[in-house]
Amino acid sequence: MNLGNIRIVLVNPRYGGNIGSACRAMSNMGMSDLALVEPRQFNMREARRMACHAQAILDARKEFRTLPEAVADCSLVMVTTARKGLYRQHARSPREWAPLAVSATDTGRVALVFGREESGLTNEEIAIGTQIIQIPTFHENPSLNVAQAVMICCYEIFVASGQYEPPVEKSPEAPSGLRERMFGLWEKALAEIGFFKDDNEKHMMLGLRRILSRGPLTVDDVKILMGIARQTLWACGVSRREPVGSGRTRAGPNHAKGGAASGGGSSAARAAADRMRSS
Repeated sequence: MNLGNIRIVLVNPRYGGNIGSACRAMSNMGMSDLALVEPRQFNMREARRMACHAQAILDARKEFRTLPEAVADCSLVMVTTARKGLYRQHARSPREWAPLAVSATDTGRVALVFGREESGLTNEEIAIGTQIIQIPTFHENPSLNVAQAVMICCYEIFVASGQYEPPVEKSPEAPSGLRERMFGLWEKALAEIGFFKDDNEKHMMLGLRRILSRGPLTVDDVKILMGIARQTLWACGVSRREPVGSGRTRAGPNHAKGGAASGGGSSAARAAADRMRSS
């Protein structure tokens, strides 16, 4: 697989912005071979501005007088069209053709040909292709901007190439034992603020487990949730009366005042919980 063997061919392009945007799309997807067939006089300043970190592709572009010349050294020629008709049958989406394009780069060049901004490719130009690409769109407005079409096709080929590496979570997924300690802390904290009513503790804890199990929890995620529960217990003045988890405990606010207001923090927390429940 060699994405350097993918050639993007723009036929008779008119607007510098589209040419520059196509360069940027190519660069985003690891491609660099741009060919222009009989380009009309375009605004180079606009093209360079829209290329955005891909000006090297624009500068290295090849220009040809005819489409056959532009694809003469390509073993696979994929032409794009938004229209349907006798000469445009057997079209497939970029996603369907992408694996074939990727595999063909091992042995030769692959051309992706895009037509004029206002009228696309002619039937004669379509006939040069070995495959026809049609990007699925809403039927009332099927024609895409040429740079958008380049982006979609390049994206599908890049994904099919297997080069994309999704970001790796730096924090590992939390083990079961750590998650259970977290739920234990939350159960203590919720009980301390009077969240449970009418013997619904088991039901509410099952609900909390369901909410927190909708996606994987990392070690860092669990530590944050445990920290919230510990801080709640500390605010209620219970962290000295009963150790919480394996972390270092701190004196609650009531103990810091010599116990003169013992239980006050817990009562305030319960009152806050009641207000939240009734709102």
